[in-house]
Amino acid sequence: MFTGIVEELGEVVAVDNRGDSSLFRLRGPLVTEGAKHGDSIAVNGVCLTVVETADGEFTADVMAESLKRSSLGALVPGSRVNLERPMALGGRLGGHLVQGHVDGTGTILERVPGEHWEIVKIALPAALRRYVVDKGSITVDGISLTVVEAGQDFFTVSLIPTTLQLTTLGVKRVGDPVNLEVDVLAKYVERLLADGVVRGTGEPVA
Repeated sequence: MFTGIVEELGEVVAVDNRGDSSLFRLRGPLVTEGAKHGDSIAVNGVCLTVVETADGEFTADVMAESLKRSSLGALVPGSRVNLERPMALGGRLGGHLVQGHVDGTGTILERVPGEHWEIVKIALPAALRRYVVDKGSITVDGISLTVVEAGQDFFTVSLIPTTLQLTTLGVKRVGDPVNLEVDVLAKYVERLLADGVVRGTGEPVA
């Protein structure tokens, strides 16, 4: 489980395309400190499993499903990536509950700079529309953000200077894809309501 608070702006060192999967080598001295085989690291919001670590770098396999659902397939050597280690039990939940399971991708539609911030407009896939609400939480490329406006086919977020300086959203351009993960709590509530569970009883409606 992650919080959507990016720890480090890393870099793709190499990509080994293997047909139905890819092996990524990524540089991230902070997130690899103490990391070992089998640990998890979120890369642009996608939870990946560490294969090997050495000299501030780590490798991770990316399966076909992850390449299909996320924008990781568009990464090339030199691409910057947001990196985050899982939240430690008892740690502070600085953002919101993030699983690292990308629900889909959006495209940056517009960037409107302000004096000390920037408003970014992102295309919203129709399948995710019902989970996105004004002032709700959403994860964009692994960054926990608050929705400013939720439209029919878009949403906007307001980025503070720290986010612009320390994450990929500071360098992404109009037309670039971003990974989206909606609030998992909304999905659980939707499933419970669809199954007709009575509030407070745990029993389905007769």
